[in-house]
Amino acid sequence: MNRKEFLKVGALGATSLLFMPKLSAANKATGLKFGVITDLHHDIMHDGLERLEAFIDSMNQEKPDFIIQLGDFCVPKEENKELMEVWEKYEGQAFHVLGNHDTDGGYSREQAVEFWKAKGKYYSFDQNGYHFVVLDGNEHNDSPDRPGGYARYIGAEQQKWLREDLSNTALPTIISCHQGMDNDLGGLENGTAIRYILEEANENANFDKVILVLSGHHHQDYYNQINGIHYVQINSASYQWLGDDYKTIRYSKEVDKAYPWIKFTVPYKDPIWAMIHIKGKGTITIEGKATEFVGPSPKDLKVDMSNYVYPIVPKISDRKIK
Repeated sequence: MNRKEFLKVGALGATSLLFMPKLSAANKATGLKFGVITDLHHDIMHDGLERLEAFIDSMNQEKPDFIIQLGDFCVPKEENKELMEVWEKYEGQAFHVLGNHDTDGGYSREQAVEFWKAKGKYYSFDQNGYHFVVLDGNEHNDSPDRPGGYARYIGAEQQKWLREDLSNTALPTIISCHQGMDNDLGGLENGTAIRYILEEANENANFDKVILVLSGHHHQDYYNQINGIHYVQINSASYQWLGDDYKTIRYSKEVDKAYPWIKFTVPYKDPIWAMIHIKGKGTITIEGKATEFVGPSPKDLKVDMSNYVYPIVPKISDRKIK
């Protein structure tokens, strides 16, 4: 398979989870594994470079078929070229998903795509008998009733592309989007509509074509199954945001002065990520990492959990799902 065939670009610019979806008889998947990291937030963390180095070193040792980061990686500024140099030390294929914080400071999504040398704002590719779709959940909702804050929407043009892309593949499919489409607190504004497109593709194909959806963004650790599709939230590599009511100096006054946003978070001592294995007949295993909090935990601080759908934990949980 040449590079052109490998990618279909739509626009410029220790956990164990097991399930066995029904697959088309035409599926000739040979199995694969890929590494996933998300929400590094290099522009917030003082040790983002070291966290990414740990991930890349591990991936070069384990040699997955490719790696992918699910967004909130870094803004496209000159000072962040050293982070990209670490990313580019990975010896295989590497893919990017756009996050809402990757355009902080007035940068555009197109600038982030160019800086990362990404394939596009949204795109798809095939690997080892599986189809992968990367979505851009950062489009603007023109409705006057849209909620405030960061854009978290998939518009009509991208929805049309998604339908066509799914209809043009007979392969079992994995979707990646920064924002969860199964989380009402801060997820995609039109997550239900996007889920329906995936369910519609399965119904039209008469088999479980879309088998897995991966997201970041929420810095939490959870799994949902909705109408036969498995939704997995990959926890942040770095921290959970707590806000002004719980600000604490986690490292030192010097770090706090140089990186003033860290005090509003509860950092994870070590970086966490996941390795995903997909075997011949659709068995998926997710192996994650776990660590501990730096400084007082959310429980110690009596954090108001009404702002979070799921518990705040510094890990990717062990799960088995059939």
